[in-house]
Formats: sequence, structure tokens, C-alpha cells
Amino acid sequence: MSNQNLDAGQTRAARSGTRLAVRKTYKLFIGGAFPRSESGRTYVVDDNNVALASRKDLRDAVVAARKAFPGWSGATAYNRGQVVYRIAEMVEARRKEFRSLGVPADEVDAAIDRLVWYAGWSDKIAQVLGGANPVAGPYFNISSPEPTGVVGVLAPTGSALLGLVSVIAPAIVTGNTVVVLAAEADALVAITLAEALATSDVPGGVVNLLTGRPAETAPWLASHADVNALDLAGAAPDLARDLEIAAAGTLKRVLRPTPADWHADPGLTRLTAFLETKTVWHPKGV
Repeated sequence: MSNQNLDAGQTRAARSGTRLAVRKTYKLFIGGAFPRSESGRTYVVDDNNVALASRKDLRDAVVAARKAFPGWSGATAYNRGQVVYRIAEMVEARRKEFRSLGVPADEVDAAIDRLVWYAGWSDKIAQVLGGANPVAGPYFNISSPEPTGVVGVLAPTGSALLGLVSVIAPAIVTGNTVVVLAAEADALVAITLAEALATSDVPGGVVNLLTGRPAETAPWLASHADVNALDLAGAAPDLARDLEIAAAGTLKRVLRPTPADWHADPGLTRLTAFLETKTVWHPKGV
């Protein structure tokens, strides 16, 4: 809407004694900032404007995620756990806001608890997956899990907050950075979560969140040479197949979509999916 139209609308509202409400525009979340889509496109969700991400926006998000990866993966596991716990605190503080967006109370509670649960695993997963290996010779042989890198995520549908938290938290707590394509209909909840991330201790670029139509941007995410892995949690079967084919060109790790009860015990599947085991040999006595 142009400024002239806005002024005219406000004038009419003033004459009638009513106030013209300002419609919120939910922007993208890239590199810790909230830019509009470079295309200028928006779509409407529940009478709110939402940015419609473009291919250029996706490229910017991947650049931000790659830039943030060295610092985030190099942080101590304990520190990453503290940051994820801080996200839980920020979501707790925005409980009423999530409820006003239609998220059920039990889902808000479960999302907060899920963040705390993953935060607790931050400095324990290496002990579970890593270890010293028996070898014949005067050597230490030690295996340790390391983050894969930049993970592209298609957010699940049908669980606007808990499902979204359940795919973001395990990827970042293990040292990866993410580019998330929010479910088209759940954009308001997704960007509200991004606002919580922006007021927590998450470094810019660790989580990047794009709203719009995943079917438009997901193919470019799957084929992007600087994306190391894909979580296809929210992809429909036909789209998931096409994305897996596109990902094969750059040898990405792919976590296929499966039916999920997001309220159930998540187990370690998503914690381990985007870790690589690296093994080091070292001579004894040196």
C-alpha cells in the first residue's frame, strides 16, 4: 500500500472516530537480522503480511550460515548447551504470544521442554558416540563426532512450534548451522520463534529462517554446493524424492521424511543425523 493510500485511510479513520490498525509484516530472519525479501513479495497469513522468500534470499541465508559455522562449531559443547537453554527461556517469556497465534498450551510447554532436553545433550553426545578404539600397536586411536556443516531444513507441517523446535535444536546444539524453510501456513509462529532467537544468545547466522513457499526455494537449497545436509521433515513425498535427487549431485547427507509424533520421545536420531565421526591416530609416549 502506498503512503498516499495510507494517509487517506488514516484520514477517513480519523473522521469516523475509529483507529486504523497497523498490519504487522513478518520478515525473514537471515544473519541475525530481519530483512524484507529482496523480491519485495509478500503473502497474507491470518490477515498479516509475510515475506515471500526468493532464490536470492536463500543464497543470502546460506552465506550467513556458512559464515557463522566456524565460530559456532568451534564453541564448547557446554556453551552451545547454555545458548539453547537460553532459547527455552525466551520462548517461555513469549508463551502468551505463541498462545495468541493458536499454538496449544501443551505444545508450547513441550517445545520449551524439548529445548531444555536438547541443551542437556550438548556436552554428552560426544561421550555416547565417541570413544577410544582398540588397536594393535603403540597408538591411541580416538573417534569423535564432529558437526557436518550447513544443514538445510524443511520445517514440518501440523506442529507449528514443537515440530519446528524439534528439527532446529538438535542440528544447532551439535555445532551445525541451519537454513530453515518454514511451513507456508505456519509462518507467523516461525518468525515469532525467530524473534525469540534474536533476543537470546544465538550468534547471527546460526539459525536462518525463510518464509514463503518451500516448493519454490527447496530445489535451490537441495542443489546448493555450500549446503552439506538436508532434513526433509516437512517435504511431501514427491517433493522429497526430487530434493533427494538434487542433493545427490553434491553428495549431501539426507534425512528422509517419516511420520512423526512430535510429542513422543525424540531419541537420538536427529542428534546423530548431522554428525560425522572423525578418527585420530596418535603414537603413545609422544
